Formats: sequence, structure tokens, C-alpha cells
Amino acid sequence: MKNLLVAFLIIAGTANAVAQKNIFQSNRFDELSQDHQVLAIIPFFTHLDLDEELSRSEKHRLEQKEGYAVQDALETYFGRGKKRKKFSVDFQNSKDTNALLAQNDISYDNIDRYTIRELADILGVDGIISGNLDVNVLLSDGVPSDFSFLDYLLGDADYGRIGIKISDGKSGKLIWKYEQEISRKSGKDTDDLIDKMMKKAARKFPYDKEGR
Repeated sequence: MKNLLVAFLIIAGTANAVAQKNIFQSNRFDELSQDHQVLAIIPFFTHLDLDEELSRSEKHRLEQKEGYAVQDALETYFGRGKKRKKFSVDFQNSKDTNALLAQNDISYDNIDRYTIRELADILGVDGIISGNLDVNVLLSDGVPSDFSFLDYLLGDADYGRIGIKISDGKSGKLIWKYEQEISRKSGKDTDDLIDKMMKKAARKFPYDKEGR
């Protein structure tokens, strides 16, 4: 049992080290973000690679569903942090973000045709949080629960990868990025994944008052 615990601590430590390597922060971050007050979270671009055969329209519907689920999960996470006065910026309500996008005829289907600068101007924010989700499960429905303790310990079962990006609205420059592989250890659903992922990155999250 003691050896198992030691192995777990080693793996946990290694995972944390890998997480830090997956974080990029621009050397111009302080310069470009010094006036940031409000950030908007847009739906994530999603690619699903499911086992079952789906029509093109159904696959697109599910990808859109997953993209909005990540947007909602991030808003929930940042909302909890703001209640504790943890972050140095505010985050635009996602319903307002999506309403403003819709008013300007911007949808999940065409948002990638707009630049960061254009989106920031339309949304009236200082920066944009966006990202990509590549998965082979419907994360919003929850990941499969039939796994052993050894699977959990080793993080087996690769479900894909997620990348979260923050871009400066005025220049359009990428100023922060965090990528993580998704496994059974990552979380049981989208909310759990984002919560665990962002807590792991907290010390490196540039707007986290406690981490800086």
C-alpha cells in the first residue's frame, strides 16, 4: 500500500510538471493586458471523433453543444472566483456575449471568419477567451464510469485534448494559452474538467490575484 501511495505521488507530481509545460504566456503579457478590465468567453471550436456513425448535421449539432458547454463551464468557474475577489478582471456574461454575437449575425458556424480584434470590438471587451476541444466522447454528457483504481491512478483512457487561449482585443495577439489532454482523471463532465483544469493552472493564470 505504501509503494502504491509513493507511485501515486510521483505520478501526480509528474502530471503537475507536465501541466506547467503546457502553459504559454507571452513575454508582452503585462504590456498588452495592463488595461484589461473585461474579457468575453466565446464558444469553443469542437471536433468530435465518435465511434458511432452520425449524419453531418447531427455531428455538427453535437459539436456545437460541446462548444457551448465549455463556454458555460468556464463562465461558472470564473464566476465562483469573482465572488471570492480572486481575479483582477471581470468576465462578460455568456448570455450577453451570445446575444451580441447573434445581433451581429455571428453564429457558431461563422465566428471563425472574424478576427479577435473584430470580436472584441463587437462585444465591447478588452480580451477574448477562446479555444479548441478535440474529443472522442460527449464530455457534456459525462465520461464512462467503468474504470479501475489503476486506470484512475495512471490516467488511462485518452478522450482527447482541450486548449484554452486568451487574446488581447486591441492587438489581436495571443497572450496566454493552456493545453491539456483529457482522460478519466480529468473530470467526470465538462464542468468538472474545467474546474480541475483551471485549478491546476491557477498559479500560472495571469489574472489570478492569488497566483501572481
